[in-house]
Amino acid sequence: MKKKRISEDQIVKTLKRIENGESPKDVCRELGIHQQTIYNWKSKYGGMEVSELAELKRLQDENTKLKRLVADQALDIVMLKDINSRKW
Repeated sequence: MKKKRISEDQIVKTLKRIENGESPKDVCRELGIHQQTIYNWKSKYGGMEVSELAELKRLQDENTKLKRLVADQALDIVMLKDINSRKW
């Protein structure tokens, strides 16, 4: 997978530039990206501020940690049930 060249903060700032009246075509040429990329960014990050983006990132990280904890506990439960179901 390709490494990101443009950070999420820069994406939000780029979208703000376009909202303020700059031509998407000129912005794309300056950044060296395709025009469809702007529309993809707009659907994902449209209307966000940089602070909201940081909060979203923090919540996603927390959610990932919680999912990992639940998965580990579910494996432990399955393992204990398997051990407990054996006849000794």
